[in-house]
Amino acid sequence: MQPNLSQPYPIEATLPSAGIVVRFAAMVYDTLIMLGIYFVLTLIVTGVNGMESVKGPLFQSLLFIAAFSFFAKFWTDGGQTAGMKAWKIRVETLDGRPITLQQALIRFLFAFVSALPLGLGYLWMFVDSNQLTLHERISNTRTTVIPKPQK
Repeated sequence: MQPNLSQPYPIEATLPSAGIVVRFAAMVYDTLIMLGIYFVLTLIVTGVNGMESVKGPLFQSLLFIAAFSFFAKFWTDGGQTAGMKAWKIRVETLDGRPITLQQALIRFLFAFVSALPLGLGYLWMFVDSNQLTLHERISNTRTTVIPKPQK
């Protein structure tokens, strides 16, 4: 049976964990979208700043808020960014429910930590009994494969 993604509860927590290749493909897709968002934000802020270069903590904070807002909106509302939709994967709680804003923030922050030391936090899924990455383990979330609809 295909889970009803428009309804937040109940979603079965028995879906298989997404593999690392599919996760990486979705990340590449979403990174391209974020680069576009950053480009537009930079154009706007540069225009407001009299076409002068923009840098500093205020601008960095704007970029951080934009990135977090992008991911938090999609993760908490349906569990899928555009890249995740393309690769048919979804973020959810360990019991199959939509994640909270707090979980999205923890996941977002620790995803960077997972990526920094040569991606070891992502490779953690190969030794984790539930195939969770380090940031998923910390945020009590998981990434699952959405089953194909039955004919």
